[in-house]
Amino acid sequence: MENASSNASETSRASPEQRIAQLLAVERARLEQELGLAKRPVQHFRRSEERAFTAGERNRVTILFGGLTWKHEQLIQAVLEGAGYRTQRLPTPDLSAFHVGKQFGNTGQCNPAYFTVGNLIKYLRDLEFQGMSHQDVLDNYVFFTAGTCGPCRFGMYESEYRMALKNAGFDGFRVLLFKQDDGVKAQTGEPGLKFTVDIGMGAFNALNLGDITNEMIYRIRPYEITPGKTDRVFGEVLEELARFLRDRRRFEILQSLPQWLSQRLAEKKGLKDTLNTLGKIYLHLYGEDYAQVLRECRDRIRQIEVDRLRVKPIVKITGEFWAQTTEGDGNFNMFAFLEREGAQVLVDGVANWVLYLLRQAKANAHARKGLDVDHYRPAWYQFKKLLANGLKFHKKLSFLTLGERIMAGQYKRAAEKLGNLAHPLVSQAELARLAHPFYHTLAQGGEGHQEVGKNVYYSANHLCHLVLALKPFGCLPSSQSDGVQSAVVNRFPEMIFLPVETSGEGEINAHSRVQMALGEAKSKAKLEFQRALASTGKRLETIKGFVDQRPELRDPLYPVPQRQGIAGIAANFVLYVNDLMNKRQFC
Repeated sequence: MENASSNASETSRASPEQRIAQLLAVERARLEQELGLAKRPVQHFRRSEERAFTAGERNRVTILFGGLTWKHEQLIQAVLEGAGYRTQRLPTPDLSAFHVGKQFGNTGQCNPAYFTVGNLIKYLRDLEFQGMSHQDVLDNYVFFTAGTCGPCRFGMYESEYRMALKNAGFDGFRVLLFKQDDGVKAQTGEPGLKFTVDIGMGAFNALNLGDITNEMIYRIRPYEITPGKTDRVFGEVLEELARFLRDRRRFEILQSLPQWLSQRLAEKKGLKDTLNTLGKIYLHLYGEDYAQVLRECRDRIRQIEVDRLRVKPIVKITGEFWAQTTEGDGNFNMFAFLEREGAQVLVDGVANWVLYLLRQAKANAHARKGLDVDHYRPAWYQFKKLLANGLKFHKKLSFLTLGERIMAGQYKRAAEKLGNLAHPLVSQAELARLAHPFYHTLAQGGEGHQEVGKNVYYSANHLCHLVLALKPFGCLPSSQSDGVQSAVVNRFPEMIFLPVETSGEGEINAHSRVQMALGEAKSKAKLEFQRALASTGKRLETIKGFVDQRPELRDPLYPVPQRQGIAGIAANFVLYVNDLMNKRQFC
């Protein structure tokens, strides 16, 4: 009674406007309650905590991974096994994996997400079919994948994987995410997959060797004289490289020094750790055992014989990273199809992507330099802040530049040891310069300006006859690049460029489109060869006879210089053999 009387007295003392507002509030509350629109406590999304993958589980938990070529995956697996981890490569995703991923995932995802998670679910189901209990699958396996953020759907892949696994009945299956800034950690507890210097440098070498051997296979196989020999030889080469990466000696400075010196160094932990790290890096990059195994592999590759007089158009592959890398249904088996159609495939590698990331980090550092400086005050007034900013900027720039030089230098060194057949890494500064008039180099997402830059670089420098861009259906960054490419093609009329969106369906249509563009590229390659042959003044049979008498010219690693303005292997080879014949006659 007292409360009611007090409320009534307060209402009577309120102004007419306040009484109206109170009546409106009461009536609004009544209507919301009646219509079920009453406000409820806000429940924000919280990422569910996942069971930790701890160090104690390393001996029994198997790390599943995939997404690269079998060459890269075989070498990475060897590195992880050499560090004491149990690993298993997932099979190449097929069309059935796509449908499984689409069944349990959200609609509208990229086909890399569907293929990847569907492939994982298929593998886990196979484990249960073979007799493993459901709980053992959850406890004894984890999935290791890449993650990032950005304007495309890639940033949501991790949550999509978890949702699809839950829908498929594998709720609680652990997904380990690697990010550039976070590393690999479980959500709680001790990390089960811990990055060490040996793992980091071993993976660095594995990715480089995977890039180089992958490109060498595609450069040699179209010209092999004995069908299937390239695959057999490189199968042996990859086995040897994997064995080396798995079993190579691990450097430990205390074991490499005399006992009296190691005892003294052990007392100085900071110095010991620094010297140990530097020793490991040096051994991984410049160890004689590493150079020796590369030389042995090079000698094996020389067992293959090639016929460089086969006229084949060179098709440069660009596009979204996964679609241009996978070798299965994920890109309509495009590489095998191109080779069956008589083309040579020029693939791209992981190293180019790493260099792109480093270059973008440098560009962003330049763009952000001095943002916290008050531009309305004189420079002398902010001298300390300007000095601190300058030191911080140059420190970051120095580390990024060092990373670029190490990456490019080690790639070049490994390529030379294996026969110097793989193309050198393209300068990212040059790609940015070529792309910038059409596509701003600070625009983020997907491959950024690379698709445009590579199209201009490889076409304008006559390094290929056709540029084929492979990307998932509905890929926003790639769609932006495709829109820009129309202006690029208008600027370079001789350019042959074809974008192809990949999905789980549409393979026949995609192959038909590629055949049409490939027909034009074949004509271009044949005309180039005919002009080169005509310029020699010799008949093709005469050149073939000269080559048949010299086994070294059938060596796949024999250095044949590339003439400016000529892309085809056969055209360059004819001109080189002609020079050899003329030199012999002159002598």
